[in-house]
Amino acid sequence: MKKLLITLLGISLTVSSCVDRKATKKIDDASVAATSDTIVQTEVLAEKKTVTDVYFKANGTEPFWSLTISEKMIKLKTVGDSIMTPHTIPTYAQDSNVKKYALHTELAKMNIQISQTECINAMSGMASPYTVTIEYMKGRETEFTKLEGCGQYITDYRLHDIWVLEELNGTMVSKEDFGKALPSIEINSSENTFFGTTGCNKINGKLFSEKDKLRFTNVASTKMMCLPDNKKEQEFIKALNSSVSYTIANNRLTLSNPDSVLLIFKKID
Repeated sequence: MKKLLITLLGISLTVSSCVDRKATKKIDDASVAATSDTIVQTEVLAEKKTVTDVYFKANGTEPFWSLTISEKMIKLKTVGDSIMTPHTIPTYAQDSNVKKYALHTELAKMNIQISQTECINAMSGMASPYTVTIEYMKGRETEFTKLEGCGQYITDYRLHDIWVLEELNGTMVSKEDFGKALPSIEINSSENTFFGTTGCNKINGKLFSEKDKLRFTNVASTKMMCLPDNKKEQEFIKALNSSVSYTIANNRLTLSNPDSVLLIFKKID
């Protein structure tokens, strides 16, 4: 009888141990899954935080200051202080190379001028494409404080992708129009460069970007002949060189000039 009880007790403990191990494994698996979900969510949130609508940044030294211009706000930050105003549309000087912002709130006045001239940072020696001058006056102050520094436009992160041509000067296109394939471009918005194909020849070049403006510059191409005449290819390159503005919507990149829509590309994965 004793042997029987001991045997039954042993079996009971073994079963209990197996159940405990299974329960523990389920808990561990659930913990790993929860941790993985947390990591993914954290990475997504971190990625979202890095994407902002700031399209222009500037800074200066002696004294140190920084300026950001976004779709909603213009913010000047100095040592121990800051001025924030709602965004406003700039006015242009005699040519479009100089933009001026005149900002006035109950707490401060601020005038900003952005000139498309090379600027050298006095401390780092780095060159920027824009010279920025600012004057501001807060509260009951009667004189403007003046600042000078360098700035640059932030290229739209949404451009950073591969785009395949759909329409050229208002007409749908096919790969037969170009010899081998449809023209495509891959844009690197962080370096302001692009490369791609005309459907026959390889192309590459640089980007000039401001808010809602985009120009393809220094366009270079190989010289292969894929069709008896390269009229469509030449038309494509001319349109690319002529574009000055862009929009992105419905996975489409539209390039235009003041007169017409020139090119429509489709985003591909």
